[in-house]
Amino acid sequence: MTKISGLGENFYVDGYNISGDVGQIQNASCPMSPLEVTGIDKSAYERIGGKRDGAIQWESWFNDADGQVHAALSGLPTTNRYVTWAMSTSVGSIACSMRALQIGYDPTLEESGSLHMATSASANGYAMEWGVLGTAGVRTDTEATAGTALNFGAASSFGLQAYLHVFAFTGTDVTIKLQESSNNSGDAYADVTGGAFTEVTSAPFSERIATAVDLTVEQYLKVVTVTTGGFSNLQFAVNIVRNSATPVF
Repeated sequence: MTKISGLGENFYVDGYNISGDVGQIQNASCPMSPLEVTGIDKSAYERIGGKRDGAIQWESWFNDADGQVHAALSGLPTTNRYVTWAMSTSVGSIACSMRALQIGYDPTLEESGSLHMATSASANGYAMEWGVLGTAGVRTDTEATAGTALNFGAASSFGLQAYLHVFAFTGTDVTIKLQESSNNSGDAYADVTGGAFTEVTSAPFSERIATAVDLTVEQYLKVVTVTTGGFSNLQFAVNIVRNSATPVF
């Protein structure tokens, strides 16, 4: 285990990279409501796991430039948004993601003249999920590319989820998908079943995918881009959540 600082992190909302505008992550939580199931033969409470949740609150500096925080958050959509907080910007860095509803975009003007915006997001349908980046922060591809392999140490039998943010795209089409190998050498990489995102033709774009919960996932994974019509610029990030036990959604 390596201790790290909170420097050099990234924050994405629905295909917008607002890392340079976010000044503070005030809270990120993934609580679970326990259910009391105490029998009359017990002298202490018995509890089992109940509903899981997720929430994140952050403050950002006002920025109305194209593709920055005002464009990303001011619309206050009532539909689901995808939020990812990456602890660093290298392949394998810890990151958390969730499908959520945005709550607020509330300005505060300080006496000093500082203008900052308070925003939060609450998980919707799925709890906050912790994974690792399959890209080195924001990855840029100019053609179909096989990314850097991630070594998870062993195969898993509980499937995975993954989150995608596409920040910029120029071209006809691209499909971003996960491929796997048992040894990163003699065993050729093959597509993960259910591990492909929807074809991208424009940006910004974001999506969450999930494989079968009993899918065997090999030890090595990589993020791959393929195209039929070609592209010249793709900027994106992927968070991979590989399950260590059977997930319950």
